[in-house]
Amino acid sequence: MQLKDIKTQMSLATCTLLQIAVPAAQAEENEWDVETAILFYNEDDSRVSAVEPAIYAGRELGDDQRIDLRLVVDVLTGATPNGAHASSVAQTFTTPSGKDSYTVKAGETPLDDTFQDTRVSFGADWLIGLDRLSRLTLGGNLSKEYDYQSLGLSATYARDFNDRNTTLSASVGFSSDTIEAEGDIPTEFQPMVVEGGSRNREGADDDKTITDFMIGVTQVISRNTIMQLNLSLGNTDGYQNDPFKIVTVVDPATGLPATGAFFNTATTGNLPYVYEKRPDTRDRTVLYFKTVHHLDEDVINFSYRYYNDDWEITSHTFDLKYRYELEDSYLQPHVRFYTQDAAEFYTHNLALDSDVDATSGAVSLDYASNDYRLAESETVTIGLKYGVPLSNNSEFSVRGEFISQTVDDGSVPDGEETPDLDAIILQVNYSLLW
Repeated sequence: MQLKDIKTQMSLATCTLLQIAVPAAQAEENEWDVETAILFYNEDDSRVSAVEPAIYAGRELGDDQRIDLRLVVDVLTGATPNGAHASSVAQTFTTPSGKDSYTVKAGETPLDDTFQDTRVSFGADWLIGLDRLSRLTLGGNLSKEYDYQSLGLSATYARDFNDRNTTLSASVGFSSDTIEAEGDIPTEFQPMVVEGGSRNREGADDDKTITDFMIGVTQVISRNTIMQLNLSLGNTDGYQNDPFKIVTVVDPATGLPATGAFFNTATTGNLPYVYEKRPDTRDRTVLYFKTVHHLDEDVINFSYRYYNDDWEITSHTFDLKYRYELEDSYLQPHVRFYTQDAAEFYTHNLALDSDVDATSGAVSLDYASNDYRLAESETVTIGLKYGVPLSNNSEFSVRGEFISQTVDDGSVPDGEETPDLDAIILQVNYSLLW
C-alpha cells in the first residue's frame, strides 16, 4: 500500500505527522538543536493505525552556515477502504497479490485488512549565507517504503529588505517517485479477477515526477506581529492512480454489483469491480497566509490555505493555535477546519450499459475513482498541547488531537454511504540543546 496516500489523508486531517517545535533555547555555535518525537495515530472501526518515531537535529556550522537533519520512521497497520461501496449483498474481493480473497458482509463498507507498510525517510537542509542580507538553502529528501520510493531536491533563496523587516523568498522543488505495487500495477479500467485467475497487470512499476515553485514574502508588522504570504504553483506528471482502489460496476435495474455477461464470474472469472483511472497530469495552485501575534505573554498563531487544481478540487484550510502561558509551562489549544470539493471524475459507481459495456467490459468514461479522499468532505480537528521547560536547554511537550471527517457522497442509496471517519492523535516531544 502506498504510505504516501495514507499520510496525505493524515495530513488533510491534522498537518504533517511530525511537528518540530521551536527549540527551548537558541543554540550557540557548535551546539545541536535536537528534537525527538513519537506520534500515535488511530482511526476508529479498526482502520488505520500508525506509530511514527522521529528525530531532528540542527547545528550552526559557522561562516553563516547551518545544517538540519531529520529522520522519520512510519509503521502502519489496519484496514483501509478498497474503493468499492457497501451493498445489500455480501461481496468478495481478491487481494492485491491475487493469491487470496476476502469477503465483506452485506451492509459493510469494503475494507482491505491486509494493509501494512513501513516507511523510512531521511532529509537534510544546508543553509548558506551568501552575504549579510541573503541566503540559500539546499535540501534533499529520500524515503523508502515497501512499494514506494521517493527522491526529492529543493533550493530556496531568501533576501532581507527594509532593515530586515521584509524578507522575499523563492524556491523550487523536484521529486521523482517510483511505485512498485504489491502484485504489480493494475491495468486501468480492467476488472478485478477471482483469486488465482489471470490478473490484469501492465507492469511491475511506474513513476511520476513532482515539480513545485514558490514565491513568498514575510513582513514584520510591529514588535508583536509578523505575517507571511506564499504563492505556490505545482505540477505532478505520471502515474497518479492508487493501484489498490477499485470502482463498483452496478446493474442499474437492481442497484447491485453486476453479475451477467462480462461480469458472470463463474464463466469469465471477472468480478464486478474495475481498477480506477485518474489523469496522469495535475496542476495546482496554493495560496498560504500566516500571522503570529504576541500578546503580553500569550501568542496567537493563525493560518489560511487556499488550494485549487485542474482536477477541480478546491479546498480551504483554517488553522488557529493559542499559546497560553502558565507560571512555568504553557497550554496550546488548536482548532483546524478543512473543506474540499470533489474531483471532477469522482463517482460512486459505474453503471452497466451506460458506463460499462455489458459484453466487452469497456468503460466509456475517461476517468473514474471512488476514492473517498477525492470526494467532497469536511474535516474538523480539535487539540490541546501542554509543554514545560525542564531546564534552560530542554523542553517536554505532549499533544492530543481528535479528528472528525465527514464525506458527502451526494445522492447515493441508503446503506451505501461512505462512513464518517474519526481518529485520534497523541504525540510526545522532547527537545534539547546538546
